[in-house]
This record gives sequence, structure tokens and C-alpha cells, in this order.
Amino acid sequence: MASRAIPSDFVKSVLQNGVGRHICQLQRLTLKFCKESGTSRGVRDFIENHLIDFTRSNPGIVVYLKPRRHRTPYLVGEYLNTESVYLNVHKNDQEEVCKWVEHLRTRSGEPIVRLRKKWFTNNPSIQGIWTPFTNKDTRWNIAQFPELVEDEHKAAEYESSATEDILEMFRQMKNVEVIEEGTLEKDVPK
Repeated sequence: MASRAIPSDFVKSVLQNGVGRHICQLQRLTLKFCKESGTSRGVRDFIENHLIDFTRSNPGIVVYLKPRRHRTPYLVGEYLNTESVYLNVHKNDQEEVCKWVEHLRTRSGEPIVRLRKKWFTNNPSIQGIWTPFTNKDTRWNIAQFPELVEDEHKAAEYESSATEDILEMFRQMKNVEVIEEGTLEKDVPK
């Protein structure tokens, strides 16, 4: 029964994040705290000591401070996929608040689910994955490199190219025409 209570899904990356440029999914961070209560002391210490450094190192995240009298301190993270995460930081010290803020920053905003498999692909292949040795000769599997192995696809080495053969034929035809006209072969420029 417990496995049905936790939703399951495949591994996924929001907008293929990490394939190209990384885009931080945390859009907005709201710190709700009390200016006087002892339960908000860790949040107030975080604001005094670490908030400026956090905002400078993460310019894409908007940070709001929302003082509320005699209320429990909360961290609210709003993500690009319109999900919101609420974290109660009641009586947490400054280091714990830093860790929770970093946790919100690195999350994708997707709900936490049980994974069905450890891998997932959008385009499954029935042939298997391609490697550089997929269509190569199997002798290469046991070859000790560097070893000279004949490549079947290597072009044959000829003494002269086809262009050179045609040019030589043209020169011979020109020499024959000049000799037939009665001039000497030594007069023909080469």
C-alpha cells in the first residue's frame, strides 16, 4: 500500500536542462520571518550575513523579504514551472537556513517522486547504442595498439591519378598531330 501512496515517475530533466546551458529553475525566493521572535533568529542571521552574497552570486533569482509579526518563519520557493515549495524553518540556525536555501536553489521544482527506472530516453532504440566500433572489423577487438591493421575502406595507391593520365594522353595526341604536320618533335614546347 505504501508504494501506491508515493507517486512514481521516470527520471526527467526540466527543458532538457544540462544538455546545453544550465538554467536555474528557482524564479523567486520569499523569506517570511518575524523581526522579534526567537524562532526566526536563524533567518534574521542569514539575512544579515549571507543574503547579499547569495543575491550577487544568483542574479536570476528574485529575493523578497516579508516580515510578519509573531508568525513562524518560512522559505517559499517559486519555480519556472509554476510550482511552489514551502519550507518551515522554525528554530533553525543560520547554517541550516543556508542549506535549505541552497536546496531550494538547486531543485528543479518538480514534485519529489519514486523513480520507476534509473534511466529514461525519449527515443528508445531497438538496435542498441552506437559506438565508434559498431561497423568495424572484429579483429580490432583483440588488437594490441599501436598495430598496423589493414583498413578495407582505404583507397588503393596508384602510380598516377586519373587527371594525370588524361593530361599525359592529351600531350601524346598533341605530339602525334605535330609530327604529322611535318615539324620536328624537338620544336614542340612541353
